[in-house]
Amino acid sequence: MSDEILQKKYRSKRKNAYATKIILGIVLLLITALMVVPFLWMLSASIKSNREVFMMDPFLWIPKLPKWDNYFKIWTKIPLLKFVENTVILTFIVTLLQLLTSSFAAYSFAKLEFRNKNILFLAYIATIAMPWQVYMVPQFIMMRSMGLNDKLLAMICLQAFSAFGVFMMKQFYEGIPNDLCEAARIDGMNEYRIYAKIMLPLSKPALSTLTIFTFVNTWNDYLGPLIYLKTETKKTIQLGLRMFIGQYSSEYGLIMAGSVVSLIPVIIVFLFLQKYFVEGVASTGLKG
Repeated sequence: MSDEILQKKYRSKRKNAYATKIILGIVLLLITALMVVPFLWMLSASIKSNREVFMMDPFLWIPKLPKWDNYFKIWTKIPLLKFVENTVILTFIVTLLQLLTSSFAAYSFAKLEFRNKNILFLAYIATIAMPWQVYMVPQFIMMRSMGLNDKLLAMICLQAFSAFGVFMMKQFYEGIPNDLCEAARIDGMNEYRIYAKIMLPLSKPALSTLTIFTFVNTWNDYLGPLIYLKTETKKTIQLGLRMFIGQYSSEYGLIMAGSVVSLIPVIIVFLFLQKYFVEGVASTGLKG
């Protein structure tokens, strides 16, 4: 009799678990649809004429006569190539500098002992809680006094350091056993070689995660370039698209084509580094 009761309880638990999985799957599908459908609509609108973009009766994902030339016209309406070039230079340099400065500072906070280390780390990390809008005016005055206004160098200097990057890398480094560093010191390696030869090769997942975050934030940044960059030849792609919308506000197909073009580098970087992304996010939340 007891075996029958146990079997019934087991079957009941299996049914509940199966029902939970079904409900969770439905919820995930709905969330995925909410995120993907606007992107698919943008792709569809990028190959439509202005009249077809908002046509709902009937609504066609792929028009009968796709206007692929929208992707060619967008390059001639505005100097998009120059905007892309500026954005690539800015994003590449900022991402590289943040990887270097964040990992280097994180190694110091995680593996070295020095006076007031915890206080300094807390003070640095506390800047994450401060909105950029609070200090963007003093920052602008400082950059102008240094003669860096209307220069990409101003954006590079301001974004070369990241408190979030230091925090994330420190969390990852704390999961690496201290015995590795101690053994390297016994073998005669200095701290710079330990950082370069041991810590960096082991931190590929965290570095890949930080690369994605930094690349996306820098590539999509609008307010920073809007404040510092005034000359048309120095503007980024986000400012270029805004300029195009101001000049050709009714060219919806071209606007969507430009938006798709601006997304391509972000998608490429994410696809290239995605295998490290989940591992990096998970590992930076653990302490060894």
